[in-house]
Amino acid sequence: MLFTKPTMVDPRVALRGRETPVLSHPFFHRVFGHPVDRVPEGAEVAYLGLGCFWGAEKLYWNTPGVLNTAVGYAGGYTPNPSYEEACSGRTGHAEVVKVVYDPKKLSYEDVLAVFFENHDPTQGFRQGNDRGTQYRSGIYTLDDDQAQRAVAVRDAVQPRFTQAGYGPITTEIAPLGEFYYAEDYHQQYLEANPRGYCPIHATGVTCNPGA
Repeated sequence: MLFTKPTMVDPRVALRGRETPVLSHPFFHRVFGHPVDRVPEGAEVAYLGLGCFWGAEKLYWNTPGVLNTAVGYAGGYTPNPSYEEACSGRTGHAEVVKVVYDPKKLSYEDVLAVFFENHDPTQGFRQGNDRGTQYRSGIYTLDDDQAQRAVAVRDAVQPRFTQAGYGPITTEIAPLGEFYYAEDYHQQYLEANPRGYCPIHATGVTCNPGA
């Protein structure tokens, strides 16, 4: 079977979207029990795209030091896209996990180490059999400090991927812009659907970004 190589949509022809969020508010986290948009005082936030966001979110809510998670869309053009619209490739968005963490227990570099160890950041617009711009690898930053640290971690782990036989890291590192929460049924999907399928595409490459 032949596949057409995915390409980013031209913003001039991106879908128009809507003014109303697609997530019902308030929506309470199925694991932590508090609102999915809660960010406790002193907590920090990372926005990461590593393929299908169902398994990626479970990965992070099981990471010690993480206080909250949610899934949504970022990196594109369409306001408040639906899942179907994001998957059409006509919004420019990636599937993204919002990770709220305690910086006393996890550094931003620790969060990014989990990111790089648990997907293949060299595949471009895909993860495994999931193909499309929505599945691209991405780190969406909140300020210059996060951007600089993300670039530093990427550059530090590239030799490990090269040594393991992988090509250049294609992870998009860009300012967040807007994050749009995904629909209710996507939030903590694998908690509500324990037999749901969404594999983590770990390569076996390990990271030590603080070294």
